[in-house]
Amino acid sequence: MEFFKNRSESKRKKIKEAVKKAGCVFVLLHVLSLPWACDKKPADNRAGTVEPPDKIVVTLYPSKEQQTIHSFGASDCWTAKFVGNWPDEQKKNRIADLLFSMDTLRDGSPEGIGLSLWRFNIGGGSFEQGTASNIKDEWRREECFINADGSYNWKKQKGQQWFLQAARKRGVAYTLGFSLTPPVFMTQNGKAYNASGGTRMNIREGMMGAYAAFLAKVTAHFKFDFLSPVNEPQWKWGKADGAGQEGTQALNTEIAALVKAIALKMKNVPAKIVVGEAGQWDYVFGKNEKGCGDQARRFFTPGAATYIGGLPQVAGIISAHSYFTTCPDAAAVSIRQQVRSVAQQLAPLQVWQTEFGILGNICNQYRGAPRNTGIDYGLYVAKVIHYDLTVANATSWQWWLAMSPYNYSDALVYINTPSGKIDASACKTDGIVSDSKQLWALGNFARFIRPGMKRITVTVSGKAAAGNVLVSAYKEKDTKKTVVVLINPEDREQSVQLKGIEHQPLGVYTTDRIQNLKHSVVQPNEMRLPPKSVVTVTGMCRQ
Repeated sequence: MEFFKNRSESKRKKIKEAVKKAGCVFVLLHVLSLPWACDKKPADNRAGTVEPPDKIVVTLYPSKEQQTIHSFGASDCWTAKFVGNWPDEQKKNRIADLLFSMDTLRDGSPEGIGLSLWRFNIGGGSFEQGTASNIKDEWRREECFINADGSYNWKKQKGQQWFLQAARKRGVAYTLGFSLTPPVFMTQNGKAYNASGGTRMNIREGMMGAYAAFLAKVTAHFKFDFLSPVNEPQWKWGKADGAGQEGTQALNTEIAALVKAIALKMKNVPAKIVVGEAGQWDYVFGKNEKGCGDQARRFFTPGAATYIGGLPQVAGIISAHSYFTTCPDAAAVSIRQQVRSVAQQLAPLQVWQTEFGILGNICNQYRGAPRNTGIDYGLYVAKVIHYDLTVANATSWQWWLAMSPYNYSDALVYINTPSGKIDASACKTDGIVSDSKQLWALGNFARFIRPGMKRITVTVSGKAAAGNVLVSAYKEKDTKKTVVVLINPEDREQSVQLKGIEHQPLGVYTTDRIQNLKHSVVQPNEMRLPPKSVVTVTGMCRQ
C-alpha cells in the first residue's frame, strides 16, 4: 500500500524468486482444464458463413456459469479527509459523480464509473498527534473516533463521512470499514505504526478486547456491510524514526484472536468480517513467512489452530492485494490459478481482490512515479482486473486510492493545486479535479458488471486469437442481459464478431487515448476495437 520505495530490497528479491518458480506450465494446465475445452459452440443464425481470416470471433456460452460478481470498489484513504471538507460543493460532487454515478450524459455515455463498494478507512489517531506522530506527511495521518478515556467523537473524519454519504446517495450497494492500526493509545509504542521491525501486532497487552469493541462500535454506528480489521499484515511498517503511514504487522494467531473478539461484539450487528488483506496473492495459498501467510488454509480449514471460518460473523471470503504479482504474464496466471485452486479446495470460499494501484517499477513497463494517467496505464489496469476475475475467480475487485494529490500513478481521480501544480500541501482547501485512464478502464468493468451478475465462459478464435486481445463476459442471473469486456492493448484496430448474442444493435462503450466510455451502437458482426482500447459491449445473450 505504501510507495514501492518503502519496500525492502530483500522483499523484492523474494518476490522475483517466487515469480520465477511459478513457471509457464500452469498456463497450459489452465487452458486444458477450462470447462469449455470440449464444448460444442452454440448455434448461430449466421452459421455456414465464412468469416474474414483476420477477424476475431468471440463466442459466448451463457449456460457455462462461473463466479457471481459481488462488487467493484475503491477506498477513501488519506485524501478524503481534506477534499471532503472543501467549501466548494460543486467540485466535491464532481469527484463523487466520477466515482459513484450511474447516470448517463446526453450522448449515452456514463457520467461516472458506478462503483458498487466504498472502503472507509477507520483511522488510528495519528492526525491528532500531529508531528509527534512521526508520520511526516499530514495527508497520511488519520483521525480516530475514540478518545483515550473511552468516549467517542462521531464528528471526527468529517471529510471521509462526506464521501461516505455521497456514495450512499448515489446508490453504492456496499460499504466496508477497514483498519490499519489500533488507536494510538492502545498500541505498544503510542504510535500508529510498528517500529519494532518484528512481526507482532502493535498493540498493548490486554488491549485486544478494547480494539475489537472499538471496531465493532464504528461498524455498527456507520452501518458498514463489511469490516476488514487487519491490512497487509506481512509488511513492516515504520522504523524507529518514523513511518510513511499508519500500519501494523500481525501474525495469523493475532488476526484470529482479534476476529474472534470482534465476533463476540458483533452478535447483533449484521455486518460481516472479511479477513486476509494479504500484501500480495501468494500469501493466500502458501507463502507463510513467520506465521503470517498461507491465510486461506489457516483461517478456513476446520480444525486449524487459527480457524475462524465457522464464526457466523465471518464472511466466507479470503482477501488479498494484486501488487507485485502482475508480470510476466505466465507468472501472473500461475499465481492466480493457485489462488483459485485453494479457494475451491475450501469451497464455498470466495476470493476478493481488495487493493490495487500502480506501484514501483513493474517489469520496466510501468512506474508509480511520476504520475501517468494515459491509456497505457489504463490498459495495464484492465489487464490486471481481467486476470483477477477470469483466473483467480475473484468476486470483488477493489482499487486503492480513489483520489490523490500526489505525483504518483495509484489513484483514479487526481487533485492539483488551484494553479494547476502537483503539490499536496497547497490543495488542502481547494484544487483542480482531473480524471485518469485508470478511472475509466476500471469503469469498463464496474459501471456495467453489476452486483449479482455471473461471469460466463467465452472462447476466442480466428487469425488474431493468439494475440493479446483479452475477453470476458457476464450475464444477469434472471435476464438475458449480457456484458462483454474486450481489451485491445495493440496499437492497431481489431475486427471482432460476437456469437451467442442476439443479432440486434449492441451498446458499445469505448475507452482509448481520447475517449472515456464513449457510447456508440454496432451490430454483433461488425465490431471494431480501436487501437489501445478497452471496450464494453452490452446486449442480450442467447439462452
